[in-house]
Amino acid sequence: MQIKGVLFDFSGTLFRIEPVRSWLRAVLTERGVTVDESAFERYAAGLEAAGALPGGPAPRHVPAPLAALWAGRDESARAHRETYTALARQVALPDPGLYDALYERHRTPAAWQPYPDAAEVLGALRGKGVRVGVVSNIGWDLRPVFRGHGLDGLIDTYVLSFEHGIQKPDPRIFHMACTSLGLDPADVVMVGDDREADGGAAAIGCHVRFVRHLPVSERPGGLRTLELVPGVPR
Repeated sequence: MQIKGVLFDFSGTLFRIEPVRSWLRAVLTERGVTVDESAFERYAAGLEAAGALPGGPAPRHVPAPLAALWAGRDESARAHRETYTALARQVALPDPGLYDALYERHRTPAAWQPYPDAAEVLGALRGKGVRVGVVSNIGWDLRPVFRGHGLDGLIDTYVLSFEHGIQKPDPRIFHMACTSLGLDPADVVMVGDDREADGGAAAIGCHVRFVRHLPVSERPGGLRTLELVPGVPR
């Protein structure tokens, strides 16, 4: 197969969200809220169990009143914010303003770190004339994250679920992305970390390859091993 285009997932594929403890500590510091270490650990553990950090660990249990909202959380900005702030509110934090502040923090470039080989692989694809898109289930505009890390110039198109009201694995979102690249799906590879969501691209004829959803320090060359660009060392 001659690869003419590559679609990438965002969270867990090209970028990784900061750990829950870093997320919470940054917001407490920003708002000038001081808590002792035992309270901090209690809040962090509660937020992690609740799945309150988008892109972080999934909820251990989704409360029944939030089940429908959770299922469609990436279909609109409103649903996304409402879902994650509601999950966070299961934890009694010391300042009511923290819930919105935590949500805002996760949308900043500082909260995300690209995988070590992301820039190299994206740059190599651009150098070979391969078209590149990002297809993400998300409730906010991630373009500033790419700009903040100097990677926006390596992306040709973004197809984000909240902008279209469609979530992966719905084949329509992958079809939109291929159309935006001007390519036949048979000439496109979808790269992601979620076999169900990202695997939906196979329904329209895309080839699909997977990376492991690991911390940045534990996956230094996961994208390189996919051999998307001949000549790039593994």
